[in-house]
Amino acid sequence: MSKKFDKRKKVVYDLICDDLYTPMKFKELAMLLRVAKEDRDELRQILESLEQEGKIYLSKRGKYCKGHAKRLTGVFRASLKGFGFVVLDEDGSADVFIGEDDICGAFDGDHVEIVLTKEPEGRSREGKIVKILERGLSKVVGLYRMKPGKKFGFVIPDNQRLDQDIFVPVEKSRGAVDGHKVVVELTSYGENGKKPEGKIVEIIGHLNDPGTDIMSIVKGYDLPVEFPDKVLRQAERVAKPVSEADMNGRKDLRDWQMVTIDGEDAKDLDDAVSLVKDGENYILGVHIADVTNYVQENSALDREALERGTSVYLVDRVIPMLPHTLSNGMCSLNAGEDRLALSCIMTVDPSGEVIAHEIAETVIHVNRRMSYTSVKKILTDHDEAETEEYRELIPMFERMQELSGILRARRKKRGSIDFDFPETKMILDENGKPVDIRPYDRNVATKIIEDFMLLANETVAEDGYWQELPFLYRSHETPDEEKIRTLATFINNFGYSMHIGVNEIRPKEIQKLLTKVEDTPEEAMISRLALRSMKQAKYTVENDGHFGLAANYYTHFTSPIRRYPDLQIHRIIKDNLRGRMNADKMEHYRSILPEVAKRSSEMERRADEAERETVKLKKVEYMQAHIGEEFEGVISGITKWGMYVELPNTIEGLVHVTNMTDDHYEYNEERYEMMGMHTRKVYKLGEGLRVRVLDADRLMRTIDFKIVNQGGAGDGEE
Repeated sequence: MSKKFDKRKKVVYDLICDDLYTPMKFKELAMLLRVAKEDRDELRQILESLEQEGKIYLSKRGKYCKGHAKRLTGVFRASLKGFGFVVLDEDGSADVFIGEDDICGAFDGDHVEIVLTKEPEGRSREGKIVKILERGLSKVVGLYRMKPGKKFGFVIPDNQRLDQDIFVPVEKSRGAVDGHKVVVELTSYGENGKKPEGKIVEIIGHLNDPGTDIMSIVKGYDLPVEFPDKVLRQAERVAKPVSEADMNGRKDLRDWQMVTIDGEDAKDLDDAVSLVKDGENYILGVHIADVTNYVQENSALDREALERGTSVYLVDRVIPMLPHTLSNGMCSLNAGEDRLALSCIMTVDPSGEVIAHEIAETVIHVNRRMSYTSVKKILTDHDEAETEEYRELIPMFERMQELSGILRARRKKRGSIDFDFPETKMILDENGKPVDIRPYDRNVATKIIEDFMLLANETVAEDGYWQELPFLYRSHETPDEEKIRTLATFINNFGYSMHIGVNEIRPKEIQKLLTKVEDTPEEAMISRLALRSMKQAKYTVENDGHFGLAANYYTHFTSPIRRYPDLQIHRIIKDNLRGRMNADKMEHYRSILPEVAKRSSEMERRADEAERETVKLKKVEYMQAHIGEEFEGVISGITKWGMYVELPNTIEGLVHVTNMTDDHYEYNEERYEMMGMHTRKVYKLGEGLRVRVLDADRLMRTIDFKIVNQGGAGDGEE
């Protein structure tokens, strides 16, 4: 800065420090200092500089005061619309809104320091970023663009929250050509109004090469692909067949009739189930692969598993938490082979209550590997061939269907919320191109396994809680009252209501709402809004209960091959069963579990986002082959920029207002409707529409529709 700037800065600061100074707004200060309008930008820079140095701060009323404002820290999350939010480091604090002019050059994921500028009652707080503490982003994945003859190129980021292209000098392009997908390492973040700069460190492949699209997402989320050699060697060493020594001291359940039930293409089978009746009670066994027998604490395998946190299921591949030698081998409960397990054996009465349980180290022998489709064919379709093939198992399957219904009814009675959104089943060819997309079938068999796993998870969580063990819980907090009240106001437009008690929101009220809207045109929209009103489930060391399941105790116990928290829970249970849970061991777990919970929650979110991104990408690619074709759909969302229409195969596209050609349409915010100003034509949620595909953009991952037979001029024209 110039001496002139420093001198003026001292004058301003001395004024604010004067005993007679009363806090003023910017305009008042400018008038007092007699700053001409053309020089006011410099005054603003001076005030911002003093703010960043912590010498002055802006009050909630927009007045400049001497001293430090309360400074908070957190992670900046940019939105696609320019503004963003800071997720505060203070656990449980509400996010702080950051306007476009107050971002201070922060990138999505940066760790920042902020000051609060507004704390309006009943509304979200607003703030301003004053310092970037640590950059959250060092590498960016994107599309390299270079014009012939130029000595530079640009990388257009895949992450749409990064709204600036990255400048790359030709000598730092690593030989990339126009159209390559690349990884660029940032060398400058675009300070002082310049573009961000970087150097290309990896060329993923050309935009049109098979597999490049998914690998770009893998790299963009920094998902680990290969296992280190040390981890692979350790996996090979420990993956030995079950020996007599391994079975010593274990409960031998090899003569129990039991099966695994999974999808046809599943390879990591970590849960088996058994069910017999004892009088009127059911003896349900949920038998989970004893992965901790092979993955010792703090081994190379364990450290790698914690680093990954979870297996990631992308549309064309699985990135496993553990090497295949274990996940598809010794830890997989393959039929016809002896396997080590941790079993939760529950006695369930006819009302669905667990009246006794035992958690034990066991050795099991699965009779048959069943698929969801096979079990559905037996129980729902009564398929003759399938019934003959699995005749000896049918009485057990029928008992399972019976118990599943009882457990589901019991959960519903206590208020458990069941969001039944159709998941996407995607069929790809050998080059990774989508050839078919359809809703994933949630049938009688998927519900049986879901109900049994939920019960085991609840039983194990309650057992751990009452034994006062250091534990990892799966917690789902009560939603913010403000969000639920907003939802309640919205549903009044459709003639529905919710009872919200004073400082109390019950899951049963949301469940009752979902029951009321079932099979109505507005079901999808209201269900989605209800889901968005919820908080995100996470792993915690405290038992905070699970709001969505209306469960007082809940954990993740049933998937140790693919989730680290389950693996950690198994280790705690086994130490307790073997009498090793002494004071030192308790203290050890208490010291490591907070970090395990935090890491597992973060890695779960990363995996979810990457999975969603690959599905979105393949949906766009699928629709590129159907441009100009017509489909029946349903209006799934209405906004001021247009209407979202969902097709039966779960693909969603936008009918932009500019493509609604027969009238000028305006958005009714209160009723979530689109109305024509001349024709008075009204489009409502849940309404069926026939649409034509106008465009599908792989880079933006958007699909554009146009309504067919709109009833006015312009139909059939592009």
